[in-house]
Amino acid sequence: MEKSLFTPDHERLCDLLRQVRRDAGLKQDQVAKRLKRPQSFVSKYESGERRLDLVELRRVCQAIGIPLIDFVRRFDKRG
Repeated sequence: MEKSLFTPDHERLCDLLRQVRRDAGLKQDQVAKRLKRPQSFVSKYESGERRLDLVELRRVCQAIGIPLIDFVRRFDKRG
């Protein structure tokens, strides 16, 4: 099985993470502050350098203000 990092699906995920943050009018450092993490954490998952597990993705969605289910639906529509 192919690793999911650096696949077209993972790239779409990173693109969507950036898009929902921007749509919410937030900068990386603002999301990082809400997550109580460094700005580099946000930068790394948005660039694909770091992967998020489901629990982390849920926290990111909460910090941005989008329900996880809505994020998943948007991701699924892009596929």
